[in-house]
Amino acid sequence: MEFITQIRKLSLWIFIIPFVAINLCLFISTNHHIFENTFLVVDQIGRSNPTFPYFDGSVSISRTARTYPTYLIFKPSMIFASILLILYWVQTNKLINNLQQFESKNLFKTFGILSAIFLIIHSIFLGIKFDYDLYKFFRRFVLLAFIIFEIVAQSLLVIKLFKLKSLIKDYFNNYALILKIILVSILVAVAILSLPIVVTSGNVHFKHALEWNYFVGVILFYFFTYLFWKKK
Repeated sequence: MEFITQIRKLSLWIFIIPFVAINLCLFISTNHHIFENTFLVVDQIGRSNPTFPYFDGSVSISRTARTYPTYLIFKPSMIFASILLILYWVQTNKLINNLQQFESKNLFKTFGILSAIFLIIHSIFLGIKFDYDLYKFFRRFVLLAFIIFEIVAQSLLVIKLFKLKSLIKDYFNNYALILKIILVSILVAVAILSLPIVVTSGNVHFKHALEWNYFVGVILFYFFTYLFWKKK
């Protein structure tokens, strides 16, 4: 089925592009000395000591990605990945309607597209500073909205697929559905349990480590989607 081929390709790129982008920004930030005396000299704010933030949380994604030259990687990558996300949710909606042989308004499409739009907005405004409380609130709201809408979209899609599994059994791998259910359950649980810590001051290293791991968890959903649909 053509929809499945398109969705598998989209989901793989949605995982690869952001994953490579954030880790390439991390590499540049922690190896800034390599770029000394070149036109790619790293901004002082974007420099970091050698670290593996997935464990120690010594640096945030924002710090490694918001200054020159890493924003040249991060911003285009996230905007392009967001466009692919919109296409993914549109195509997935069409596929589900095609498989169940009737058209329905699937909320996962709406939440998925909105999450992609918020990611585009966040990417555009990353690194732009205005000393206004309202602007700071706006940036936090956009980032939080991306995370919430994305998790809701993923949860609704997994529920929909689980309900249709007997109907679409010839088109998907069951082990990948189990992985998607486990992943979404962990993302939801972590979001709820970590909320009291995230909204309070302090615990900076924990918040940074959570940020890196949670972002990878969110995009890992799309790698599992690549495994989920059978190659025809």
